[in-house]
Amino acid sequence: MSENSSAERVRLNKLIADSGLASRRHADRMIEEGHVTVNGKRVYELGIKVDPINDRILIDGKPIRKPTQKLYLMFNKPKGVLTTMDDPEGRPTIAAYLEKVPARVFPVGRLDWDSEGMILLTNDGDFANKVMHPKAEVTKTYLVKLSGQPEQHQLDKLRRGVSIVGGKVKARHIEKIHKAGENKSEKYDWFKIVITEGKNRQIRQMFAKIGLDVMKLQRVAIGRLRIGALQTGDLVYLNDVALERVFQADDPEEVKTKRTYKGKTAPSAKKVANAISSNATNKPASKRSSRRTAGKAGATAGRSTARPKRGRG
Repeated sequence: MSENSSAERVRLNKLIADSGLASRRHADRMIEEGHVTVNGKRVYELGIKVDPINDRILIDGKPIRKPTQKLYLMFNKPKGVLTTMDDPEGRPTIAAYLEKVPARVFPVGRLDWDSEGMILLTNDGDFANKVMHPKAEVTKTYLVKLSGQPEQHQLDKLRRGVSIVGGKVKARHIEKIHKAGENKSEKYDWFKIVITEGKNRQIRQMFAKIGLDVMKLQRVAIGRLRIGALQTGDLVYLNDVALERVFQADDPEEVKTKRTYKGKTAPSAKKVANAISSNATNKPASKRSSRRTAGKAGATAGRSTARPKRGRG
């Protein structure tokens, strides 16, 4: 490795991530497993710094590409597709849907073979690492069809937390929802569940802890970025505004409390009461006009608990 000044040198895992081959975490694994050589020498040390201009860096004998334009995509993964770019057994992978993407991208996290819904794709290793890092506590929202109808004490158990393979996890939010059309069922319940962890098959393991199987699982949001009307198998490029929403926590209870059905923030009951009191003090009114003012205020406050507008991803 060249002996240039430290200002010109970068961490090897970052350089690999910036080339669009993998996230930093995956790059570390590639280094540990001996896939990376620098100037002909195989390296295993994490945190090593290299010269991106003068050092020759190969991964499995192939030179890494120079950093390209950063791309960010949202993909609606179908059921029966692996969240990987290739599979030695020849099973369908998400790579088949990315042929028209102008640069190599990789998935941020994963969805199981038998799950469907939102996957983020990028060639920005720093972004991927930020999304997946446990300290970021990025929320993931799922719609789940269960093999039965759980009781309240079972849902409370998931809110408090359960131990699964990989550690203790809990539901940040969970609520029963009503499905229409072909997804409607009298026998099986649908639930919305929000989590911040990302353990392998976490949702399925959590419901197994209360004696229920997951019959269908769809990820519908990461942070406040929602899948919206994106069709299964389709993808869309994301702009800066959309990327910011990834790091905004999805809190359905907060939305219900603070949003009217028009999507505007409703005045609090205290503000309404103060407005009525101020109006009565500063401008005496007839009984008729007082009733009309109070009626309007009551209607405004009432709208704060009306149906919230569904956000668009």
